[in-house]
Amino acid sequence: VGVFIKKTEGIKDKYIPAILGITGIVICAVYVFATCSCSNPQEIAMAVFTVVTQGILVAGLSTYVNQLIKQTGKNE
Repeated sequence: VGVFIKKTEGIKDKYIPAILGITGIVICAVYVFATCSCSNPQEIAMAVFTVVTQGILVAGLSTYVNQLIKQTGKNE
Protein backbone atom coordinates (compact mmCIF):
# COMPACT_ATOMS: atom_id res chain seq x y z
CA VAL A 1 0.00 0.00 0.00
CA GLY A 2 2.82 2.39 0.90
CA VAL A 3 4.64 1.79 -2.38
CA PHE A 4 1.42 2.35 -4.33
CA ILE A 5 0.76 5.62 -2.47
CA LYS A 6 4.37 6.71 -2.99
CA LYS A 7 3.98 6.30 -6.77
CA THR A 8 0.88 8.51 -6.90
CA GLU A 9 1.69 12.14 -7.45
CA GLY A 10 -1.36 13.58 -5.70
CA ILE A 11 -0.36 12.55 -2.17
CA LYS A 12 2.57 14.15 -0.36
CA ASP A 13 5.13 11.89 1.36
CA LYS A 14 4.37 13.36 4.77
CA TYR A 15 0.84 11.89 4.65
CA ILE A 16 1.94 8.32 3.84
CA PRO A 17 2.52 7.20 7.48
CA ALA A 18 -0.93 8.49 8.51
CA ILE A 19 -2.60 6.76 5.56
CA LEU A 20 -0.78 3.53 6.38
CA GLY A 21 -1.86 3.85 10.03
CA ILE A 22 -5.50 4.32 9.13
CA THR A 23 -5.35 1.49 6.60
CA GLY A 24 -3.74 -0.82 9.18
CA ILE A 25 -6.39 0.02 11.77
CA VAL A 26 -9.23 -0.61 9.30
CA ILE A 27 -7.81 -3.97 8.19
CA CYS A 28 -7.22 -5.02 11.80
CA ALA A 29 -10.75 -3.93 12.71
CA VAL A 30 -12.23 -6.15 10.03
CA TYR A 31 -10.24 -9.13 11.30
CA VAL A 32 -10.75 -8.57 15.04
CA PHE A 33 -14.49 -7.94 14.84
CA ALA A 34 -14.95 -10.87 12.46
CA THR A 35 -13.31 -13.24 14.95
CA CYS A 36 -14.54 -11.73 18.24
CA SER A 37 -17.81 -12.59 19.94
CA CYS A 38 -17.84 -9.19 21.77
CA SER A 39 -20.81 -9.93 23.98
CA ASN A 40 -20.22 -7.30 26.69
CA PRO A 41 -18.71 -3.78 26.97
CA GLN A 42 -15.42 -5.08 28.37
CA GLU A 43 -14.88 -7.35 25.35
CA ILE A 44 -15.79 -4.52 22.98
CA ALA A 45 -13.31 -2.20 24.71
CA MET A 46 -10.62 -4.87 24.50
CA ALA A 47 -11.38 -5.43 20.80
CA VAL A 48 -11.10 -1.69 20.09
CA PHE A 49 -7.80 -1.52 21.99
CA THR A 50 -6.51 -4.53 20.04
CA VAL A 51 -7.57 -2.98 16.72
CA VAL A 52 -5.81 0.33 17.39
CA THR A 53 -2.67 -1.28 18.82
CA GLN A 54 -2.30 -3.81 16.02
CA GLY A 55 -3.06 -1.21 13.35
CA ILE A 56 -0.37 1.13 14.63
CA LEU A 57 2.14 -1.71 14.96
CA VAL A 58 1.47 -2.92 11.41
CA ALA A 59 1.91 0.59 9.99
CA GLY A 60 5.02 1.18 12.07
CA LEU A 61 6.51 -2.13 11.04
CA SER A 62 5.97 -1.43 7.35
CA THR A 63 7.71 1.93 7.68
CA TYR A 64 10.49 0.35 9.75
CA VAL A 65 11.14 -2.39 7.18
CA ASN A 66 11.11 0.16 4.36
CA GLN A 67 13.73 2.26 6.16
CA LEU A 68 15.84 -0.82 6.94
CA ILE A 69 15.95 -1.69 3.25
CA LYS A 70 16.84 1.88 2.28
CA GLN A 71 19.52 2.27 4.96
CA THR A 72 21.25 -1.04 4.28
CA GLY A 73 21.54 -0.10 0.62
CA LYS A 74 23.46 3.10 1.41
CA ASN A 75 27.24 3.23 1.21
CA GLU A 76 28.59 5.30 4.09
